[in-house]
Amino acid sequence: MSNSVLKLENVSIFQNDNLILSEVNVDVKEGEFVYLIGKTGSGKSSFLKTLYGDLKLNNGSGSIVEFDLKTLKEKDIPFLRRKLGVVFQDFKLLNELTIVGNLEFVLKATGWKDKGLISAKIEAVLTKVNMQTKGAKFPYELSGGEQQRVAIARALLNDPKLILADEPTGNLDPQTSVEVMEVLLELNKKGHTIFMATHDYALILKYPSKTLKCEDSKVFEVVQRKSE
Repeated sequence: MSNSVLKLENVSIFQNDNLILSEVNVDVKEGEFVYLIGKTGSGKSSFLKTLYGDLKLNNGSGSIVEFDLKTLKEKDIPFLRRKLGVVFQDFKLLNELTIVGNLEFVLKATGWKDKGLISAKIEAVLTKVNMQTKGAKFPYELSGGEQQRVAIARALLNDPKLILADEPTGNLDPQTSVEVMEVLLELNKKGHTIFMATHDYALILKYPSKTLKCEDSKVFEVVQRKSE
């Protein structure tokens, strides 16, 4: 039986004093690929922010990669985020650093010191996303799809138990979205657990998987029909 990497029970999610989602019950097992869908403003971003510690969990119980979200302290958040890989819609790469420099920056910030190990790790994650020849480039020299691949590589640096992807194809054209999606699916096949917020229904139809929907302040599982 697979272990849960994310489990929420009777959770309510607030932004300030506004109730965004209530009675949330979610269980994501190791190795799953789970979509989170819903219209803009339905609570997807607030949901993800709760998972990586940006919003405090006050109601209900929740655990993610062995951290208790209810008792999570400010000082614990960097350690939680080392066990998570987070991929954002807008890449969040540092333009003044090369691709290798961006990845090196993250590793050094999370305690890596050995230059040889740093180089080997960077090469390994870039190879996983087919970007091993682009390390000397700067982000602005890459296409949007290439930048998102680098962002995915960055999310893999500390061998996360769970990858949270927040609209990872939101800024990409349909063809590039498919390419990025295939990178994520390949990682999932290799054992990475992925939880992806998206409003790209074409991708969900093309690559059906377990799907949760935010609607009317609730989160529920929807059954996807496989595309012909």
